[in-house]
Amino acid sequence: MSQHLDDPTEQATPEQSTGELPATGPDPGEGSALRRLVRTAEIDTRLIGMLVALGIIWVTFHWLSGGTFLTPRNLWNLSVQSATVAIMATGMVLVIVTRNIDLSVGSMLAVVGMAIALLQAEILPQYLGFDHWATWIIAVLAGVLLGAAIGAFQGSIVAYVGVPAFIVTLGGLLVWRGVAWALASGRTIAPMDSTFQLLGGGSRGTIGGTWSWVIAGLGCAGIVAMLINSRRQRSKYGFRQRPLWAEITLGGIACAVLLLAVGVINRYYLPEALARQYAEDNNLVWPEAGLNISAGIAIPVLIAVGVALVMTYLTTRRRFGRYVFAIGGNPDAAELAGINNRRTIVQTFALMGGLVGLAAAVQVARLNAATSGLGTLTELYVIAAAVIGGTSLAGGVGTIPGAVLGAVLMQSLQSGMVLMGVDAPIQNVVVGIALVLAVTLDTVVRRRSSR
Repeated sequence: MSQHLDDPTEQATPEQSTGELPATGPDPGEGSALRRLVRTAEIDTRLIGMLVALGIIWVTFHWLSGGTFLTPRNLWNLSVQSATVAIMATGMVLVIVTRNIDLSVGSMLAVVGMAIALLQAEILPQYLGFDHWATWIIAVLAGVLLGAAIGAFQGSIVAYVGVPAFIVTLGGLLVWRGVAWALASGRTIAPMDSTFQLLGGGSRGTIGGTWSWVIAGLGCAGIVAMLINSRRQRSKYGFRQRPLWAEITLGGIACAVLLLAVGVINRYYLPEALARQYAEDNNLVWPEAGLNISAGIAIPVLIAVGVALVMTYLTTRRRFGRYVFAIGGNPDAAELAGINNRRTIVQTFALMGGLVGLAAAVQVARLNAATSGLGTLTELYVIAAAVIGGTSLAGGVGTIPGAVLGAVLMQSLQSGMVLMGVDAPIQNVVVGIALVLAVTLDTVVRRRSSR
């Protein structure tokens, strides 16, 4: 082992960094070529495992559904349906990392969504009229602020009163569901502001094929810039560099996947009625064969991607993110290091609430209505997405990209079962089994790493 560690060309594994020997088997440095390749390229094996699992799920459902699952239309719908859970899952990562849990996100989604709907359907029209340009802005801001206030309230009880988060948010699950019903006495509130509806996607809430390719180009440029900046930072502080071939390969794969995804999405064309309306609005001659107009990336997908990027930056580049992971790793040590644990926990719950408010806006816009039953069982999908994405319920471990991928995986399971005609109760059974398996895997991995 010591001979391996003295080799400057190798990178220490977690077992080596703690000075512990592997439980069984040979020295990791003498393993397979694939293992050495993965270690050299610093590839997240858990994330790769999730991608493989997602690919298997897609291929399986495509076969079982008679070739329906992997079609541009279904994949476009899948991306839109995953957006709400993905937005909230990024916040749930931080909550779980701090060794807490939030069981109330589904009920919070309902009460905030109902408040947003009432605001633009009944309150603001009295002062601004219907379809005023400022209506959707006020509604979204109000939803985010209300969600953040609810989250901060619950977080304060957890942090300063000392009530376990499980109990506080379990009570919130019941309380906020009741408040959502009381706000409109069980009525369905509709319709929403026409501009606000764009946030939900649908046939109008897209950016079109051309702008989708522009976004893809900017994304590839961002990937290249990120890799270059990472090498500069490593060189600046004397950290070990990844081989140049690994950087080029990873960047090329990421750009290829992004371009492929946009290419598939752009193959989903607007229905004929909407295409005709588009042609009329843009003074286009309608040909005899019709027009294939790409819908492009849906706006809620862009919102989810934007949230993921901001949350990744927040957790990996800002002091708040370091505080969150320090608290999850060892609360006592974090306190002794000068971190205000209580304030950080309140901020984490407030951030979770704000993301629930944003997700509520997307969900209400997508449905063009709000009901007291909005968000039922959503907390299950959000927690499952975070845990399946690699967030440990023991705290201290979690990634934003993993949570987003977990949301896509969970929605893929549900979408595939819907295409196969599986009843809703059986769908819940499958989701529950997936959650238990994810937690079991996390437990096994932690147990092996602690040996």
